[in-house]
Amino acid sequence: MLFEQIARNKRHTVYVMAAFVLLVAMIGAAVGYVFFDSTVAGLIMALVVSLVYIGIMVSQSTSVVMSMNHARELHSADDDPELWHTIEDMALVAKVPMPRVFIIDDPSPNAFATGNNPEHAAVAVTTGIQQRLNREEMEGVIGHEMTHIRNYDIRLQTIALALTAAISLLVNWGMNSFWWGGGRRRRDDDRDGGNGGLQVILMLVAIVVMILAPLAASLVQMALSRNREYLADAGSVELTRNPQGMIQALTKIDDSQPMQQADPSSAALYISDPIKKKSWSHLLATHPPIADRIARLEKM
Repeated sequence: MLFEQIARNKRHTVYVMAAFVLLVAMIGAAVGYVFFDSTVAGLIMALVVSLVYIGIMVSQSTSVVMSMNHARELHSADDDPELWHTIEDMALVAKVPMPRVFIIDDPSPNAFATGNNPEHAAVAVTTGIQQRLNREEMEGVIGHEMTHIRNYDIRLQTIALALTAAISLLVNWGMNSFWWGGGRRRRDDDRDGGNGGLQVILMLVAIVVMILAPLAASLVQMALSRNREYLADAGSVELTRNPQGMIQALTKIDDSQPMQQADPSSAALYISDPIKKKSWSHLLATHPPIADRIARLEKM
């Protein structure tokens, strides 16, 4: 059951990332049609913008994310022996290098991992999670974060964030081009040719794609985050051989108040939604419901 779930979640991740790439291509084609009268030019522009954003985010992800969440770094085991050794032990079990360790002064129990790869990873935990969880439960949480690191989820989330930002920029360019003359230029071309009806339809399709693109990007990013959370839960059990530790940890994390200083843009990185906003749709949630995660763990 455990390994079947891991394999299934990995397949889902491939599908979600493929959808993300397809979405970026669609946005590029739509923007190119409006901006350059060329879908190919739009695809090239989308590729360049995406690569630039990915390069910036991947190279600076740890420092940026930790700064946004007001985390302070521990530099040795002397700063917090229990936390340091728990992370060190789980890193050995997961066979990944010891990550950098950060503390967030917040009474709400939570944690996350970030970075570019296992060699440049970092784990942050709140003071609240240290106070509320025992050693067994902390190992479950840290095992969850080590799975994110081992499976390169930290890079996937960084790339997803970069692609979402690239889509927003492309949409802004496309809409500004339309209002600044793209639509007018198209109407002039329609009067000179005989395919005005087709041009109008294509223009409307391009506009609809650009309008819906930010929402679609957010939905794909959320789907990726939720899928990787299920996979990290299973990975924690694989590392600790103790599903009860993870179940008890999630139960305590769920029974808590929102974090006071969490950055909304990095909410998907946390083990549980730090904002705890009540979404009208499960599709818009950054994390799967805790009850669903616990139900899956209880079947292992």
